Amino acid sequence: MKTFLMVIMLIVSLVLIASVLLQSGKSAGLSGSIAGGAEQVMGTKARGLDATFSKITSVCAILFIAIALALVAIQ
Repeated sequence: MKTFLMVIMLIVSLVLIASVLLQSGKSAGLSGSIAGGAEQVMGTKARGLDATFSKITSVCAILFIAIALALVAIQ
């Protein structure tokens, strides 16, 4: 059981890292001003993708904490 939870925790942590890195920042700075035209062309697609990454991040963070607490309780 402990090994299974550790493998699941590894997978969840990798997905959490990837989802955080793939989100766009609130103030994108110079790169945001350069890519601003592309975001207007894309329309709501970029915002929908950010919302999806936000939900994935939230779910993975909750799973990460729950699995960490379960692993501590097992030991």
